[in-house]
Amino acid sequence: MADHAQLITKFYEAFASKDAETMASCYADDVTFSDPVFTKLDGEQARNMWRMLIARGKDLEVTFSDVVASERIVTAHWEAKYTFSATGRFVHNKIDARFEIEDGLIKSHRDVFDFYAWTRMALGPMGALLGWSPIVQNKVRRQAMAGLDAFAAKRANAA
Repeated sequence: MADHAQLITKFYEAFASKDAETMASCYADDVTFSDPVFTKLDGEQARNMWRMLIARGKDLEVTFSDVVASERIVTAHWEAKYTFSATGRFVHNKIDARFEIEDGLIKSHRDVFDFYAWTRMALGPMGALLGWSPIVQNKVRRQAMAGLDAFAAKRANAA
């Protein structure tokens, strides 16, 4: 169990130091990831999401706490402070994470946060008025996936 907590600590320390490749190395090849924005990512998609967020997060600050490990499950709390590039608005997102560990790597990663609170910070007045609605939330999801797909294509072309 201590090894599992160390793996998650390594993951978040890499995130805090903007080291996406170390983060990616903590994931199993067939990892699954989900959060309120990226509802289902597999394998390289999940690794590319972190690469993209770090590349875009010029002022990104990450802190983490409360890493608690059991036999296969690790939970943690983390917070991200950054400027949302699409609007230039400041975001302070508070996230609870749950990891399933298999063979010393993260097999499943689920982040949970208040999507409406995020839309209020990231989108401003429109987020405050309509950020609770499925229409706005689904638009954010579509735009995020389009951004991830474009990032992955650019990365593949550069290789």
